[in-house]
Amino acid sequence: MDDVPSRFRALCPAVDFASLRVVEEVSERVAVRQDVPEPPESSRDAGAMVTVVQGDGIGHAATADLSNGGLLRALERARAWAELARGRSVFTAQPRLPSRTGRRVGPGVDAPMPSRGERLDRLLTECREAHPDPRIVDWAASLWTLDRRQLLVTADGGEIEQAFRYTIPSLHVTAHDAGRTQTRSWGGRYNGVCRQGALDVLEHTGFRSAGRRTAEEALELLAAPNCPTGTLDVVLLPDQMMLQIHESIGHPIELDRILGDERNYAGTSFVTLDMFGTYRYGSELLDVTYDPTRAEQFATFAFDDDGAVADRVHVIRRGILERPLGGTLSQARAGLPGVATTRAASWNRPPIDRMSNLNVEPGTSTLDDLVAATDDGVLLGTNVSWSIDDSRNKFQFGCEWGRRIRGGKLAEMVRNPNYRGVSATFWRSLVGVGDAGTVDVMGTPCCGKGEPNQAIFVGHASPVCRFAGVAVFGGAA
Repeated sequence: MDDVPSRFRALCPAVDFASLRVVEEVSERVAVRQDVPEPPESSRDAGAMVTVVQGDGIGHAATADLSNGGLLRALERARAWAELARGRSVFTAQPRLPSRTGRRVGPGVDAPMPSRGERLDRLLTECREAHPDPRIVDWAASLWTLDRRQLLVTADGGEIEQAFRYTIPSLHVTAHDAGRTQTRSWGGRYNGVCRQGALDVLEHTGFRSAGRRTAEEALELLAAPNCPTGTLDVVLLPDQMMLQIHESIGHPIELDRILGDERNYAGTSFVTLDMFGTYRYGSELLDVTYDPTRAEQFATFAFDDDGAVADRVHVIRRGILERPLGGTLSQARAGLPGVATTRAASWNRPPIDRMSNLNVEPGTSTLDDLVAATDDGVLLGTNVSWSIDDSRNKFQFGCEWGRRIRGGKLAEMVRNPNYRGVSATFWRSLVGVGDAGTVDVMGTPCCGKGEPNQAIFVGHASPVCRFAGVAVFGGAA
């Protein structure tokens, strides 16, 4: 990438604005299933996206050819698209994109990567502990590591370089007996344990001894009764809060969705522009921040993919909706302050508004306090299914496991727990928020949005939270 900025600027035509975003990724996944290593998967991907602004038109063009000829052809295509969009765009004036200089190197980027054999040994150790009983019929563990380097160059001198290392471990165990099958995951089957950093992520997240613990919980689920049906108080652990935040706060307050950009694909939102600053999204206990400053969190960065500076900002404060998840261009369209959160999944996608690190701030209660305050309820953890309407309002979520709460005490484990609600009112039933000791840092590598589709990394940190009067029901017996 060293000579790309100078070559790009020398080739750039006379336009109102031009930028080049270069992305290089190196990915490797190792996995073990039933104590047998699977074939490793590795890839390297590199290319660039050119953006041109001319008047009120914006054009994009991607290329994997970073030679002068490749860059020049991409510039010509992007300029042609920008000219074609003039007078037909969603902007009433020329859109203004940032031009800044900066650098960020994320945690673990410079750490030496253990050999493939060493990584497989860690997985084999947990897998060997994950089948202590013949009723365990399947067990597997995997480790995905991804190194990404990005360079954003503007024709007028801006230059931002960022480097990231992502580590995503996972493990699951399936038990079967007498016609009943139950699966228990460590970190969730949808990669709830996702962080920036090197293999120290395994130590920080409790991967060591996860195989035995997960197997014991899978066996316990086999003997557990089905979750009851009724209106109960619900205590959600962080690996389920992650999904709750993601679907019923994150997507509804993405500004491009509110503006109607994806109504034919990913849907719209029950949130409207006039709600910001006044709408009661949740109870006074609800504080939610967009926080791209927590070093180890999955979607931490210093600048978004348009070059805007990323800072920690409240999006909901004491239950009141304050600002949307919208980047530079959507803010200009809506006339609202947003956050630095335009991102692209790869070099061949343009940046769009995406949730990044969206976190519920901790309160003052311990887990014991939240359980003790619950007379009749259920503790729920580890998402396994989700369904939500195209305005991100009515939802139904399922969990891998739960535990009944009676008279302020934890009771038996229950299987197949589900709950449903309405985003517009659910968060107002928040009656207890765990303290910092209950917080866990979670994430997902596969949040889908955009046309063409973009699967992107998102982070969610959350304490344990308690909700009153939730519709709970069991799954198939």
